[in-house]
Amino acid sequence: MTTLVATEYPTDEHLLARVLTPYKDHCKYLRSAVVVSEGAGQASARCEFAIPESCYIDDTGHLNSVEVNICYNQMMYYLVAKSVEERLLTGFESWTLDDFWKHQLPDILIARFAANFRRPVDPRSFSGEMEFRSVTRRAQADGSPFLHAETVYRYRDAAAGRCDGKAVLAFVNVP
Repeated sequence: MTTLVATEYPTDEHLLARVLTPYKDHCKYLRSAVVVSEGAGQASARCEFAIPESCYIDDTGHLNSVEVNICYNQMMYYLVAKSVEERLLTGFESWTLDDFWKHQLPDILIARFAANFRRPVDPRSFSGEMEFRSVTRRAQADGSPFLHAETVYRYRDAAAGRCDGKAVLAFVNVP
């Protein structure tokens, strides 16, 4: 029996700042991200978030679905960028960071997104985790290739707040 040893990559502040560049300053919720690789082309992230003030609505007092999605995007972008940099995820072996920056906004699509709110999560300080369950190369009807990725995520706070869900991603116009 082979035991895989997890490798942790602490937050790369420079990479995090670059990943968050497309976001308006008051919408940069991701504070830190530790990427974990257990080998076999799999990777996950453990993250810390803070939303001092909602970017679009009066204070609801809890994490809402729009913020869940924004946090997911930031967590996912960082995880993909770090995975590309460190060669961690299956499907991205040929990518460079320049490829990631080129594809980050126009070519990474959320095909399906589901959230389950178990208990209200305090948006001022909470943690999040996500992992890529699978990444497969597929072809669109016109024959152009894309990467299909299945992911799961969860958020928690210090008062037992909980939200979790699944997202399916499509990376189109891939090299």
